[in-house]
Order: sequence, then C-alpha cells, then structure tokens
Amino acid sequence: MKPRITVITLGVDDLERSLAFYRDGLGFATEGIIGQEFDHGAAVFIDLSNGLKLVLYPRTSLATEIGIPQSPSSPTEFTLSHNVNSQAEVDSVMEHAQKAGAVITKPAEKTFWGGYTGYFQDPDGHIWEVAWNPAWHIAD
Repeated sequence: MKPRITVITLGVDDLERSLAFYRDGLGFATEGIIGQEFDHGAAVFIDLSNGLKLVLYPRTSLATEIGIPQSPSSPTEFTLSHNVNSQAEVDSVMEHAQKAGAVITKPAEKTFWGGYTGYFQDPDGHIWEVAWNPAWHIAD
C-alpha cells in the first residue's frame, strides 16, 4: 500500500445541512447531493486540492456500507487540518467558518512550536484545524 489518501468521507447526520455548511457557508464547490435514486446512495462529493476528494455521506448509510453498527460519534478521534500562509489568514478562515455556522472550539492562538492555530466544528461535530506553520509554504 502506498502512503496516500485520495478520499476522506465524513459521516453526517443531515446531508442537506452539511451540504449547506460546506457549499454555501465555506464556499466549497460541489454538484450537490447525488445518488438519491439508490438506497444508501445519496452523497456529496467535493473536490479539494491535489485530487483529494471530501465526501459527505449519511452516518446510517456509511454504517450499512461498511457492515458495522452505527456507533456514537466522537469529535476527538481526528482532525482535518487546513494550513495557510499567515496568522492573518488563520484569523480570516476562522471568521469565515464562524459566519458559515461553525462552532469555534478554540480561538486561534500562538502555539508552543512557533505556529498559530485555531479549531472549529462543522454541524456534525467534525473538528477542523486552521493552522499557520512558519516552516511551511502552502501553494494556492
């Protein structure tokens, strides 16, 4: 197995609410909900950078597809990180996310490792980190 990820699927409770947050609130481009004609087929596909895709998929459908019972969600299992090129950009993204309906769980602040990060939750509790690392340059 090669060390690469091509798709990140987030289990969501309300597909339309999540679509509104990511498309209308954060401005992520998507065709909207597709696959509604199939049992457990409705999903939202979002193109991210470098060929990565973000998929929003109902939790019940995800549990059915992978063959395990649906379990309670936990926001502390993982984070999605959005890295930017300045502290001001962190602040701007955090403000944009809050206006879109995100819950700010930790306002942006300087870190012990010399960076600057903040955290927010989407409508389903998934945690996003917005970070500036002075050692990295992010190509737009």
